Amino acid sequence: MSCHYRVIAFAVACLSLTAAGAQPTADRIWSGGPILTMNDQAMRVEAVAEAGGKIIAVGQKAQVMQLKGANTQLFDLKGRAMLPGFVDPHGHMVMGGLQALSANMLAPPDGKIKDIAGMVATLKSWAKANGAAVKAGNVIVGFGYDNAQLKELRHPTKEELDEVSKDVPVVVIHQSGHLASANSAALELVGYDASTKDPEGGVIQRKAGSQEPNGTLEETAFFPLMGKVLHNIGPLGIEAFAKAGAKQWARFGYTTAQEGRSVPGIADVLRKVADEGAFKIDVLTYPDVLVDRQYILSHASPAYKNRLRVAGAKLTIDGSPQGFTAWRDRAYYDPVGSYPKGYAGYAAAKPEEVMDAVEWAFANGVQIITHANGEAASDLLIKAIDAAEARHPYKDQRPTLIHGQFLREDQVDAYQRLHVIPSLFPMHTFYWGDWHCEHTVGPQLCPNISPTGWVRGRGMIFTTHHDAPVALPDSMRVLDATVTRRSRSGKVIGEKQKVDVLTALHAMTIWPAYQIFEENSKGSIEVGKLADFVVLSRDPTAGNPNNLSKIKVVETIKEGGSVFRLSP
Repeated sequence: MSCHYRVIAFAVACLSLTAAGAQPTADRIWSGGPILTMNDQAMRVEAVAEAGGKIIAVGQKAQVMQLKGANTQLFDLKGRAMLPGFVDPHGHMVMGGLQALSANMLAPPDGKIKDIAGMVATLKSWAKANGAAVKAGNVIVGFGYDNAQLKELRHPTKEELDEVSKDVPVVVIHQSGHLASANSAALELVGYDASTKDPEGGVIQRKAGSQEPNGTLEETAFFPLMGKVLHNIGPLGIEAFAKAGAKQWARFGYTTAQEGRSVPGIADVLRKVADEGAFKIDVLTYPDVLVDRQYILSHASPAYKNRLRVAGAKLTIDGSPQGFTAWRDRAYYDPVGSYPKGYAGYAAAKPEEVMDAVEWAFANGVQIITHANGEAASDLLIKAIDAAEARHPYKDQRPTLIHGQFLREDQVDAYQRLHVIPSLFPMHTFYWGDWHCEHTVGPQLCPNISPTGWVRGRGMIFTTHHDAPVALPDSMRVLDATVTRRSRSGKVIGEKQKVDVLTALHAMTIWPAYQIFEENSKGSIEVGKLADFVVLSRDPTAGNPNNLSKIKVVETIKEGGSVFRLSP
């Protein structure tokens, strides 16, 4: 059956080109290893041919080699596996670039930070090694600390960060991207003191028994500080972040990256970088729907220009589950910190803003992707989409839920009814699975975080993301977590929510291509689609699934050309 299909596919490719008057000649041909097409009708083939950046033949090697010309390049996979290039369903490429260029605050296995003393020492070393950048931007930035992994199980205080510098602002961004800790100079930069009130949708944490800020800023209290920092760094710095981010995504096999929330200024910088030809992979961005809707209407397009397009609108309803800022329908199980009894997180946007934003998106035919982590956030999103679809009958807008960490099963049913694509975050089972079981939702509910099993059991598609820089954009960590759901301690977080390797690969290739309306050009190795590929050190469908995270991305290929190659 599959062999017959491959012969037909090859013949169609040849006939379509021959009809135009010429036998096709391949620019490049790949063979010599397992090739997984992610086309369910012909999952495995022997060879693939490309010309002009598109796939012209897929099938048996003997047939595909008939397209070899005098100048055709032949690539031997040497037993390695080739798949479609990974499509990022949700990440933050600009901030991922900041992560790549700033002090690494990640805990093992992605970094070395285990305690606050280690954070301080690493920040000092980074500042010394990057003196010119510190002087130019007047800031010392660290990215990726996780209080859940620190020996102290808390955030660093402003006094501890003052040890790094008393004069230069020091900002250490939490791994969730929804919180940060700042030194005294950074708090002064943003104008926070004992008289400053908490902004709506955010919290300025205080010293016990006083109103003096302790240095930790949550949600909308943190975002203005980042605005000040990025202003100091300037457009050239943001351009550097964008370029570094695109390289980081390519390193992990992504041929399409996402800037999952931008504002017009950031989107304009992305446009400048794109028009200079600096992006080697495709980049799409979703500007914030609560900032400038006219910008979205003026710039959204299904077509890329110089590898960049504005794809739709982003809405954020709540915050971080591991940081206890996600908005729940019940109290957190055992939150670590100074939280009142019954604390259930909070909304980052007003209900009327959410209702209006979703209504606007449906009325204008704009795809809207919505960050909703807690159950209460999903309740509000479901209400908003219900109301919008009642006024504007569904016309393939493909609204997308981003994260959906804490979902009830009835909410999954509602999302299915409302045509919502769940972009889930099973990497949480590795990074914070133990934390969720012990502190956020507790042992009864933690097995159902990122419920891929519930979604697939209903016949729904889903996508899986890394949300970098929440974690590195590590595609093999995404794959491993989706299949094994093992925590850092080795505990399986939700046996019934596991899926098989092929399903997990669908959620990284063809399904996210569908999510972003690009299933006709990306996500599978088929004739006529872009020659976007990733080469892995081994076939992920063979061997021990518990070793998926050890697979290496050997090469990333965008439209036939190599954009990343693993050095020895």
